[in-house]
Amino acid sequence: LVVLQSFAVVMASTAGATGWLRGIVKGVPSGDSLVIMGNSKAEIPPEKTITLSSLMAPKLAPRRGGLDEPFAWESREFLRKLCIGKEVTFRVDYTVPSINREFGSVFLGDKNVALLVVAAGWAKVREQGQQKGEASPFLTELLRLEEQAKQQGLGRWNRVPGASEAAIRDLPPSAVSDSSNFDAMALLAAKKGSPLEAIVDQVRDGSTIRVYLLPEFQHVQVFVAGIQSPSAGRRAASESVVGTEVASNEQNEDSTAETRAPLTSAQRLAASSVPMVEVPADPYGREAKHFTEIRVLHRDVRIVLEGVDKFSNLTGSVYYPDGESAKDLALELVENGLAKYVEWSASLLEDEARRRLKTAELQAKKSRLRIWTNYVPPATNSKAIHDQNFTGKVIEVASADCIVVADDSLPFGDPAAERRVNLSSIRGPKMGNPRRDQKPDPYARDAKEFLRTRLIGRQVNVSMEYSRKVSLAEGPGALPGSTDSRVMDFGSVFLLKDGDAAAASGAGSHQGGVNIAELLVARGFATVVRHRDFEERSNHYDALLSAESRAISGKKGMHSAKDPPVRHVTDLLTASAKKARDFLPFLQRNRRMSAVVEYVLSGHRYKIDIPKATCSIALSLSGVRCPGRDEPYSDEAIAFMRRKIMQRDVEIEVETVDRTGTFLGSVWENRTNVAIPLLEAGLAKIQSFSIDRVPEAHLLIQAEQSAKQKNLKIWENYVEGEEVTNGSGSAASAERRQKEEFKV
Repeated sequence: LVVLQSFAVVMASTAGATGWLRGIVKGVPSGDSLVIMGNSKAEIPPEKTITLSSLMAPKLAPRRGGLDEPFAWESREFLRKLCIGKEVTFRVDYTVPSINREFGSVFLGDKNVALLVVAAGWAKVREQGQQKGEASPFLTELLRLEEQAKQQGLGRWNRVPGASEAAIRDLPPSAVSDSSNFDAMALLAAKKGSPLEAIVDQVRDGSTIRVYLLPEFQHVQVFVAGIQSPSAGRRAASESVVGTEVASNEQNEDSTAETRAPLTSAQRLAASSVPMVEVPADPYGREAKHFTEIRVLHRDVRIVLEGVDKFSNLTGSVYYPDGESAKDLALELVENGLAKYVEWSASLLEDEARRRLKTAELQAKKSRLRIWTNYVPPATNSKAIHDQNFTGKVIEVASADCIVVADDSLPFGDPAAERRVNLSSIRGPKMGNPRRDQKPDPYARDAKEFLRTRLIGRQVNVSMEYSRKVSLAEGPGALPGSTDSRVMDFGSVFLLKDGDAAAASGAGSHQGGVNIAELLVARGFATVVRHRDFEERSNHYDALLSAESRAISGKKGMHSAKDPPVRHVTDLLTASAKKARDFLPFLQRNRRMSAVVEYVLSGHRYKIDIPKATCSIALSLSGVRCPGRDEPYSDEAIAFMRRKIMQRDVEIEVETVDRTGTFLGSVWENRTNVAIPLLEAGLAKIQSFSIDRVPEAHLLIQAEQSAKQKNLKIWENYVEGEEVTNGSGSAASAERRQKEEFKV
């Protein structure tokens, strides 16, 4: 009563004193009745059921079993397709308190709905009710149209032999009240993944609907896959009653797992005298139910079956029409904070569908929508980084998920210019630590090499996204049991296409180019981190998950059943000087060899990997020395060479090996002796006692002379004819050279 009164109050404001009200048709229970809800902005607007005055449509079979009256389904379908979801104007003409019904006139635009129904032959006209005045104000016109429909044999007045019998549906027993009536597993086996046409008969709660599967009219209950809405409440009889008959128009009764015998008269009498127990709705349960009702109740939907439970209830994805497109009911409920993601049924869905639901739930939690109003996120050790985007050149690939980028906006030599970027939301195989006998993970070297060949020396855009505090025990260089921590910065890196560098630096947009993390994951060289709900993550997380799915299905890289290729490398940096001398004849025999600069140990000394010789060596530039450690320009020389040759493909020529096991020779990058730009920059000087055996010695001398004339770096105080002590020519620096060691 309170609901009906509020309905009248809300809708009368738009109707004035005429008695005419406006509303939206929410449901069409039969061929002569409509459920109309108000146009109010309330989350659950008031509603009422209107039976069209003076009409009698054929009755549909009750859900518990029975037969339709002839043409009952066609009659209901005519009215359903005519009115469902549309705005109407209506007025209550009279009420019949004994059956608690309101009868009225309904207009769709300027069309009288009752006249349309009668003209099509889908209802007959009752001339007068038991009480005077219980008749439609349009009775005369209704009678005229009824006679016209009879003469034309329209609708229920069809005179074709056998038409009435053919208009009675052959209904199988409902699977809602008795699961033995329906072989759900057989249907799943035959139709899994294929869309089934259905009409929604009831909405039990936001994520549970009861439908008629077409064309057999099998009445089944369907749980929406991947989600669960709060309970909408229900009415239950007292436990003292043996059983109750389920009313055909009850909206929220529980599904029963077993068949019950028909009730005796005594049981019916007892049941009628026992009060019903109200089971209250969960918070937002009624809102979730209403949300689903206004989208799918008495509407055509498509159901894609995903699974079946032991009570023959189907689990599936439900799609309803919205203009020219179809919408996913599960996603809509989750996005609006009216359902939560549930793993047990989401596991039946495709990866992409699961990701959409999880992302929608996370956003609803962040926005604290409805069921998440009081949600408190768990503590996390990650923190978002905002507005830290930059462009730079990649100078080092530390591992499959970590690179070092020289920031273009900072001057060369600035200690902050080299920025370590961990790729957001992915985890590559660990490189291990030879000093602690930690071997590389499978595909670790392949993944690092994959990045090196594509990134070193290339221009990239970097979008920093979050930082995370981690224990030092997590990294490859960690000490077991360490309680110390460090902060790691994570971001997305985009490899610019040729010609994009200038545009990107000016525009400040970092969306162009190839996402390096996505490329790694797609090749099977990294996996995607499964973040907790409120952990910060890559802004391109969905794309990463899609790439991982493709890599798994394609058995790429780490997801392959094949063993990774094994490359045995002899590390002569950690070997004895004698072993290094044993390798010398082989390295000298090949003259120039292709190699890769693994690390810049000092301005003139590098760790070199020689694939053909399957070894790594320490190589010092012959005839050239840079300032020693802690001397002026030492760090600048290292930074200079990191940008010039770090992890680049080079050619080397080995001349000899010293008593510490360090090889002496020359290095060419892109056909240029790397000592030349080093000398030209004033960051090194020639050692005259060994310059004679250096190829292209005259070019090195010219480069040094140019730096002297310009008084660059170590030559800043140079006066021609005077000896310069600043640099690497001192005895102290020679001693330091013997103490240099490989440090990462």
